Amino acid sequence: MLILGIESSCDETACAIVKDGREVLSNVVYTQIPLHRPYGGVVPEVASRAHVEKISGVVGEAMKGGEVVDAVAVTYGPGLSSSLLVGLNAAKGLAMALGVPLIGVNHIEAHLHTPFLFDTGVAPTTDLAPETAMPALGLAVSGGHTTWVDMSAYGQYRIIGQTLDDAAGEAFDKAAKLLGLGYPGGPVIDRWAKGFWNGATDYADAAALKALAYPPGIKVREPMPRFPKGHPRAGTAALAGLDADLCVSFSGLKTALLYHVRKNPPKDDREKAQIAAAYQEAIVGTLADRTRMALCRRAYKALIVGGGVSLNGRLRAKLAEVAASMNVPLLLAPPKYCGDNAAMIAGLAYFKQTLTGDDALNVDVNPALQAGD
Repeated sequence: MLILGIESSCDETACAIVKDGREVLSNVVYTQIPLHRPYGGVVPEVASRAHVEKISGVVGEAMKGGEVVDAVAVTYGPGLSSSLLVGLNAAKGLAMALGVPLIGVNHIEAHLHTPFLFDTGVAPTTDLAPETAMPALGLAVSGGHTTWVDMSAYGQYRIIGQTLDDAAGEAFDKAAKLLGLGYPGGPVIDRWAKGFWNGATDYADAAALKALAYPPGIKVREPMPRFPKGHPRAGTAALAGLDADLCVSFSGLKTALLYHVRKNPPKDDREKAQIAAAYQEAIVGTLADRTRMALCRRAYKALIVGGGVSLNGRLRAKLAEVAASMNVPLLLAPPKYCGDNAAMIAGLAYFKQTLTGDDALNVDVNPALQAGD
């Protein structure tokens, strides 16, 4: 079965065709990073305008192979309402024109499908199939979401922990802006942190920093800035019934960074890199601690991680340690599928066709959609 997917929830305009939920035949992504870089974050009006301008070309490029698709899938939430509308309306029109069903897909749930995707002619990164990896613990960690999900069976999702304020990706973006490192924050902080742990002297050489690997058993002899790990208090109303031990709050972390920089302005790039490394350790440590706690609550067959922040090298290393200590396989997406893309939308649609047909054609965008809704 061939499904065409469309994704436009934030600042990527994407279209892909996926066979039987896993094999990616085409995958086209137009990124808006250059448009939003001057603002240090995504501007909704700029994003939706760019989606309108680019979506026809992106869909056409994805379909140039001439495949006859059996269905069209599209993200209907969560995300920016004005951006979601562009993709949803395009998908509705395309499904009607082709005379095929439309399938609505949850963006967060789709991120947790990415480790199962593979390109034609390339071996899958895991021997596990979606159905045989269950029950699994899912961690969706991106610019807009930090969510732990209990996946009792494929297509059955229940949130067991999440951020109470900013997502991990937002925390990285705001730190990078404060330190003057650039946008998007996650990749640039990851690069500067690698450079610090490796003793780099030239932090302007982005390519060289990106090529570095984190040294095993990271150690530093000098005092490092200490940042909080954002453990919410039990009974906080924002928990909405969730366990405080499985939730995070990054607002205090950002404030701590602000006060640290005001009190101790970095004198040079190396001091900036040291702050970036310490700040990243706080975020990564927080995510690893909560993941370990969640893995202790149930006998899981796999730890599934998706989302743009899952590309962070230090996070991958820490989660690998956690998974190994719990004797659970860690499933990570190929790098090209970590960020927002349409292959994950088309892929999940094959396994979870819960919103289809007339119901899908009548659906509206849901910016606040949660996993399991």
